[in-house]
Amino acid sequence: MIRSIIIEDEKLSRDLLRTVVEKFTPDVTVCAECADAKSGITAIRNYKPDLVFLDIEMPDGTGLDVIKEFKGEDFCVIIITAYEHYAIDAFHLSVVDYLLKPLDINYFINAIEKVKAELERRDAERKYNDFVKNLEPKDSTSNKKIVLTTSDNMVVVDEEDIVHCESDNYYTVFHFKDGSNLMITKTLKDVEEMLEGRGFTRTHKSHLVNNRYIAGFAKDSMELVLSDGMKIPVSRRKKEKIVELIRNL
Repeated sequence: MIRSIIIEDEKLSRDLLRTVVEKFTPDVTVCAECADAKSGITAIRNYKPDLVFLDIEMPDGTGLDVIKEFKGEDFCVIIITAYEHYAIDAFHLSVVDYLLKPLDINYFINAIEKVKAELERRDAERKYNDFVKNLEPKDSTSNKKIVLTTSDNMVVVDEEDIVHCESDNYYTVFHFKDGSNLMITKTLKDVEEMLEGRGFTRTHKSHLVNNRYIAGFAKDSMELVLSDGMKIPVSRRKKEKIVELIRNL
């Protein structure tokens, strides 16, 4: 059963959506209904749903503000709104679908099928990550594997092959020691959390560096120099941390 929450400021629209869910998608259940962004954020934290039906314009903010409060992998989102012009921003936040009012039932059912496919993909990725993790020797300094998910594939890479990671809006580009690149569907913040404790350092809001490849720091230009000669910007608030890191390498 897919557990969902409706966040919509108009009661009539909430009632209509609940009726549509109950009539046309019996494998989706509604756990809670919210009339504003603040209560919606609280409900998501309390109920931990698989799916959120989300309006855009609400009295205390927008649906996009709600999404930004959470990681992209926490739940799936279907936007249901009367406004077309938020669509590009919404898809940059990895919503599953963007439906316009009045609601078309066929489009709605198709959106639910997309959610099912996405939830299956995420479940498979979690299981695969667990599988790879269990293959790693418990007491070993050998390379650790990381599973990266692109829009089309799941790719297993060696941790030490990653030179640095670079933010590209709501995506992240991985740069490898062989010169190749790979864009994945996670923000740099998500990647930083994924690689926490593995020897990676955030040098800038847009850059995460593998400490293995640090060759020096150019103080005048505020740039970290990597072993391949590439220069990575360092923000002023990160300067002391970077200097201390290099001293202890």
